[in-house]
Amino acid sequence: MIGVIAKPGQGDVVEEFFELFKTPWEVYRHGRVYDVIIVTTDEVPEVTAKLLLVYCSRTNDHELNGVAAPGRRKGAVLTDGSNSLPIYCDLLTFADESEGTPCVRTGAETAGLKRDLTDSTVVRLGYDLFEEVRFLLSQGQPVEYAHIPTLDIHIQMLRTWILEAGVPVLEIPPSPAGHSFIVCLTHDIDFIGIRDHRFDHSMWGFVYRATAGALRNFARGRLSLKNLFKSWFSVASLPFVYAGWMKDFWEPFEWYLEVERGLPATYFLIPFKRQAGDHVPGRHASRRATAYDVSDLSHWTDVLQQRGCELGVHGIDSWHSADKGREELATIAAITAAPRTGIRMHWLLQNGGTPAALEQAGYSYDSTCGYNETVGYRAGTTQVFRPAGSKTLLELPLHIQDGALFYPQRLDLSEADAHQRCQTLIDSARKLGGVLTVLWHDRSHGPERFWGDSYVRLLAVLRPLDAWFGTAGEVVEWFRKRREVRFEQTDALGRPFSYDGEEIHPPLTVRFHQPTRQHNNEPIGESGPAFIDIPWSRKSAADIELQIGSLLSAASPGVAGYSLP
Repeated sequence: MIGVIAKPGQGDVVEEFFELFKTPWEVYRHGRVYDVIIVTTDEVPEVTAKLLLVYCSRTNDHELNGVAAPGRRKGAVLTDGSNSLPIYCDLLTFADESEGTPCVRTGAETAGLKRDLTDSTVVRLGYDLFEEVRFLLSQGQPVEYAHIPTLDIHIQMLRTWILEAGVPVLEIPPSPAGHSFIVCLTHDIDFIGIRDHRFDHSMWGFVYRATAGALRNFARGRLSLKNLFKSWFSVASLPFVYAGWMKDFWEPFEWYLEVERGLPATYFLIPFKRQAGDHVPGRHASRRATAYDVSDLSHWTDVLQQRGCELGVHGIDSWHSADKGREELATIAAITAAPRTGIRMHWLLQNGGTPAALEQAGYSYDSTCGYNETVGYRAGTTQVFRPAGSKTLLELPLHIQDGALFYPQRLDLSEADAHQRCQTLIDSARKLGGVLTVLWHDRSHGPERFWGDSYVRLLAVLRPLDAWFGTAGEVVEWFRKRREVRFEQTDALGRPFSYDGEEIHPPLTVRFHQPTRQHNNEPIGESGPAFIDIPWSRKSAADIELQIGSLLSAASPGVAGYSLP
C-alpha cells in the first residue's frame, strides 16, 4: 500500500495518476503502516516507511539532513541512466556535497538523490510529480518532446524505485491479458469523393499537387515514376469522374475495408456539410467546411457497421459549445443507435474548456489529444485518461497521423523514415502497454498523396504482434472497466480489490511484481524484475487472493514473467 501526502488542490491529479498506475494507494492516514510513502508537500512530516519518496522543488531546514540545494529553474530534461524525462514545472537541483547517491541527473547536475538507511530508503526528487502529471494531462507536451512518453516514464521510474527498495508491487497493467498492447485504427472522413468538388479550392489544390507537386516529389525521390504517371492520369480523368464514367479515386471506404479486412476501425464522420464552424483560427478558416455530411452516406454507414466498424462524430463546433455538440452528437447517434458515441474534432481544435463541453453534450469519449505537426505523445502517455474538467468523459490519445508524417509543411518524411518513426512508437507501446492510436485520412491512399502503401506496410507490421485490435469505443470501454476496479484496504500484497461492473473482455491482467532487491540491498535472482500474471475478468476478490497465494508459493523468486496458464 502506498500512502500519499500531497499538496492541497492536488487530489484530482493524484487520483488520476493512480488510475494510470493502477496499484493500491490511499491518502496518508496517521497511524497506518505503509511500505511506501509519497510526499509532495514543502514540509516533510515525520513518517516511517520502507521507502519514502519526496517529490518537491523546494527545500526546508529539517526535511532531510545533508541535502544542499543550489538553486531552482523552470524545466529541464532529466535522465536516470536509461530514460530521458522532460520536466516542465519547477526543478530543484542539488549540490555535489549533498548526501546520497545521485539517481537522476540533468547534464552534470543532480536532480534526484537516493539514500539507503538502516531500515529504509529515501529518494529525494527535485520536482513535483503531481504537478508534472497535471501539466501533461492539461497543457500537453511541446512538439520537441512529442517522442517521449513522459507520464509513462514517471510511472516506470516510480515502480522501479519501489521494487529496488524491496517492496513488491501489485498492479493492473494497461493492456489486456495475453496482449502486450492495444491498437486502435481510426479514419477522419473529410472527403468522400472528388465529385463533390468542382472548381473549388479542393479541386484546384489537387490539380496543382498532382501535376507540378507530383513532379517535384518525383525529383525529391518521394514519388515513384509509376505514381507520377498515375497522378497525371488522375488529373486528365477528372471530366470522366465528374460525368460518372470513371470511378471516383477519392472514395475511401472500399479501399480501407479491403486492406483492414478482419480488423475493426473507427470512422469519424462530419455531421453537417458546408459548416466551417465558429472561432476557427487561421487565414483559411472557411476551408474547414466540407462538401458532405453523414446523410450522404446511408449505404456506407450500414456497410461499415455490418463489418464491425464504429462510427463517431468528426466535430465542428462541439469543442467550444455543448449545445452545438448535442446537435452534432444527435445526428450521428440517430444513424448508429449506439448507446455511447465518441468524437474527434475536425482539425483537432480544442481549448481548456473542451472536455467539459464534450461531457455536457453527452459524448462518451474524445480522441482529439494529438498533434497536427508531428507524431507521438501529446499527453505523455499511451493510456486512455480522464482530462481535466471532466468527470465521466475519457480521452483516447492520438499517436500516429499520416498528414503529420508526410505533409511537406510538417515532418515531410520519406516512406522509410516514416516507417522507422512508427516502429519507435510501436516498440514503446509493446514495452509500456496502453494503446497505439493510428489516424489515416480518407483520401490518403489515392492520388496525389499515395500514402496507402505506407499504411499497408504499417498494418503488416502490426498484425503479427500480440496486440488487441479494438474500435475506439471498445478500447475506451475496456479502460473504463479497468478504472472501475477498486483496491480496498490492503496488506503488502495489495489484496483484495472489488469490481461490480459487467464482464471485462478481453480480461484484465493482475500483475504481481516481485522486488528486485532484498531489504539488505542484495539482488534477488539474476533475471531482472520478476512478475506473476493472472488473467481476470469478473472473479471475486477471494478468488484472486487464492490464485496469488498459490502462485507465490510455487514461483521461484528469480523467474521473470511467470504467468497463470
